[in-house]
Amino acid sequence: MMQTLNIILLIATAYVALGVFYVAFFAFVSVFYKEKRLRETDKFARIAVFIPGYKEDIIICDVARDALNQQYCGHYDVVVIADSFSEETLVQLRQMPIVLKEVSFEKSTKAKSLNTVMAALEETYDLAVVLDADNLMAPGFLKKVNAAYQNGYTAMQGHRTAKNTDTAFARLDAMSEEINNSIFRRGHWHLGLPSALIGSAMAFEYQMYKQVMSEIDVVSGFDKELEVQLIKRGIKVAFLNDAVVLDEKVQNAAIFEKQRTRWLAAQVNFALKYFGEGLRNFISTGSPVLFDKALQFALLPRALTMAALLGLTVVGWLLHLPAVLQLNLLFSLVFVLAMMLAIPRQFYSLQMLGTLAYMPGAVLNMMASLLKINRAKNSFIHTPHTHVNHKTKGS
Repeated sequence: MMQTLNIILLIATAYVALGVFYVAFFAFVSVFYKEKRLRETDKFARIAVFIPGYKEDIIICDVARDALNQQYCGHYDVVVIADSFSEETLVQLRQMPIVLKEVSFEKSTKAKSLNTVMAALEETYDLAVVLDADNLMAPGFLKKVNAAYQNGYTAMQGHRTAKNTDTAFARLDAMSEEINNSIFRRGHWHLGLPSALIGSAMAFEYQMYKQVMSEIDVVSGFDKELEVQLIKRGIKVAFLNDAVVLDEKVQNAAIFEKQRTRWLAAQVNFALKYFGEGLRNFISTGSPVLFDKALQFALLPRALTMAALLGLTVVGWLLHLPAVLQLNLLFSLVFVLAMMLAIPRQFYSLQMLGTLAYMPGAVLNMMASLLKINRAKNSFIHTPHTHVNHKTKGS
């Protein structure tokens, strides 16, 4: 019995270790990342900046006004997609020089909103930029996206970063975002692998994006499905580290748990859907790209990795299983060092150190979200936004 338990625990340890060394490898690689120089251009693409929103009455007008401030030498339209907005909000939006499209669905999703509006638009664009309803483009964002496009990139992920760090959970969320940028974007792009998408701060060649999106109809995680479909078409997502978009970070534990429930549900769904296909593709073609993406879906999120390492270490100690105990202590050390590499230097402060005291609570919230993923698979879970400050002036 004890031998069987030991084998099971060692198998669990091996699975957790795979995730530990995956993030450690790309965190290390990200340290050597350098922004790729782009050829100067005097050409300017026509851009549609899509801002889909669901019940975002508090912030959408300020976000739309801010989006109009980009001093982009070409032409661009701000396209606000209004799902379940109040009439008062719609009246204000109609007074702005934007393209306002109202949509309504029995079950709302971001993919439905984008597909419906792109199918209805008669205007011709070269590029589609996709934001969230809380996003603010930093100065020069559209210029940098255009430069990348004129240099041959047809799919781009901008650098999304925090616009607010006013609560402990917001700071934890901001730190998590930058760790993801290091591992899944800078690290991958440095090795010539596609950058992971985030769901906003993204840009695509318009007709390609319209065609690919028309085939996507998922409740949650449309960006993950989009990643897979781009990979299958041989389209590599570039990471634009200096093209910055400010994103609202979660304010409290309840919103954190709700957001992570949606993300976990999508991750589990896509792991089940694509892991086998990714493995078969790797074996038959030798290309690691699709398998790498499927592996990302299959590995534990970092918060759950921390919980698993702690749990396996405690079990190994209580049951006097030295191999389990020692291996998990080693992997815990590797994991901590990897996170230290992935966290940008600006986060090293006394305030951020104090924020780590809230990490156990965040881990518990992540574990609680596991119990709710079945609900998130079948229904849209909305994350409310309230921050309208941190305005930018486009350049």
